[in-house]
Formats: sequence, C-alpha cells, structure tokens
Amino acid sequence: MALSLAERIEKLSAQIQPIAAEDEMPEAARKVLLAELVRVFKHEEGSRTGEDIEDVHDMRVATRRIRSIFRLLGPYFKQSAIRPYTDELRGLARALGEVRDLDVLIEDIGAFQAALKANKRAGLQPALDALDQQRQVARQALIEVLDSRAYRRFVKDFSKFLTSSGEGVKSPDGVGVVPSQVRHVLPGMIHQRLAAVLAYDVVIHEADAVTLHALRIEFKRLRYTISLFDDVLGTTISDFISVVKDVQDCLGHMNDAATARARLHSLLDEALIESLAGYIKSLDEKETEARANFDQLWTNFNSRKIQQKLSNALLSLR
Repeated sequence: MALSLAERIEKLSAQIQPIAAEDEMPEAARKVLLAELVRVFKHEEGSRTGEDIEDVHDMRVATRRIRSIFRLLGPYFKQSAIRPYTDELRGLARALGEVRDLDVLIEDIGAFQAALKANKRAGLQPALDALDQQRQVARQALIEVLDSRAYRRFVKDFSKFLTSSGEGVKSPDGVGVVPSQVRHVLPGMIHQRLAAVLAYDVVIHEADAVTLHALRIEFKRLRYTISLFDDVLGTTISDFISVVKDVQDCLGHMNDAATARARLHSLLDEALIESLAGYIKSLDEKETEARANFDQLWTNFNSRKIQQKLSNALLSLR
C-alpha cells in the first residue's frame, strides 16, 4: 500500500543525517539529496492548491538544488542509475517554472497596480486576468505531472535510492589512492566554482546583459556548492554566503526585469501590452538601478576581507 504524502515525509525525514567531513562523497551526496527531496514533498500539496505562491517557489528551489547536486556529484554514480531521476526532475522543474514565472509576474504587476491612483488601477486588470488564466492552465499541467504514473514511480524509486547506502555508486577509475572524502574533495570543488566566477573580472566593466546572466548562473552554482556542505564548513561561511547572495540577488533583479519584459510580449496581445506601459517602464528603472549597484557589490565580493572568510571556513575541513 502506497504511503500518504504526510507518511512519506515523516518516514524520510527520520532518515536525514548531517554530513560529516569524513563521509565518502557518494554518501554525502545521498544525504543532501534526501534532505532536498523531503523539501520537495513538503511543498507538493501547496503547489497543487496555489494558496501560497511560496510553495511553488520552494518546491522549485529544492528541485533545482537536486539537479545541481547531480551536476556536481553525478560522476560518483553510474549514469544508468541516476538518469531516470534526472529525466523526471527536468520535467517537474519545467512545470514548476511555468507556474512560478506567472506567479512572480502577477504578484509584481499587482503590487504596481496597488500603488496607482484608484482611477488608473482598472486599466491593468485585463492584463492581470489574462495572466491568471494562463497560470490556471500552467497549474493544471503541474498537477497532471504530480498525478502521473511516472511521478509516482519516481517518488518510490528515488526515495529507495537515497536511503540505500552504496546503491548506484560508480567504482573509482584507475589505481592508487583517490580522494573520496568530503574533506579532501570539497575544497577543490569550491575553488573551481569560485574560479569560474572570478574569471569574469576581466570583462565585468563592459559586460552586456548576456554576460551578466551567465555570471549570475556561475554565482548560483558557487552558492549551491557551498550551501549544500555548510554543515562541515567554518562559521565564517555564513558571512561569505551572505555576500554571494547580495551579488546574486542584484544580478537576479537585472535578469528578472529583462525576462519579465520578454515574457509579457510572448504572453499578451498588443493592446494588453500597451496597458502595461507604466509597469514596463518601472522594470526598466529597476534594471538601471540594479546595474548601478552592481559594481560596488562586485568590488566587495572580490575584497581580501570577504575572500578570507571563505578560506577560513575551508580550514575547518582539515
């Protein structure tokens, strides 16, 4: 007999364990994956109902983190063992993303509408209504994914995979001593992600929107890599993550404005777009403001003081 959602959450939550510096990387991956899968399940019901838009957001973030873990630590597993899970997660992420993007647009336009004088608010309502209808369609598509046989099989098999030590682990290539514990492997992983971010320093002052979007992705990967293992890092890591988040958020505001403009033009007809002229102008202003703030945030991130916090945090692994 299949477990209910509440029973599934309770059973898996009881098996979550903290990462230890001496953990083998595949088992550390299993631990962080299980914690993220439980987060997916905790927001499943709310994502169905839409009563709180943060449920879709949180479920999407957990799904993204799982996919990031597989990109980072997938080489420790046989590809045949994890491919069914990554394939299902890709479809789930797509369905969640459609709802989330509309949630953000509707909430943001609604906030802009609320700040207008009463005689101007009604002009935005047809656009909001049209977007809400599209959100209902997107939510129904999400529910169909969650009700599918493929998703039920994913829930059962992935839960078993994450609670079965040694399952699907790839044998080390080559001979001799190979780094395999968190304390030995993690510093190199983090510095690789950090290097991918710092490489942008040579182009940052002339960076266009495409380049800044790529940098945002690299910051996201750096933050995910660190936050997944923050249990075994020193206390200064929280300060470093905070600075990374500030830069990532600033880049996110720029990207969100550009994405919102493009998405509105793809979703609405010309008349409704025209009614949103004031809102679109506000997006332009937000993007300009974020770009003006970015240089200082980037300088702070690159400072010796902030980079030292990461170095100190990594020393806890020794």
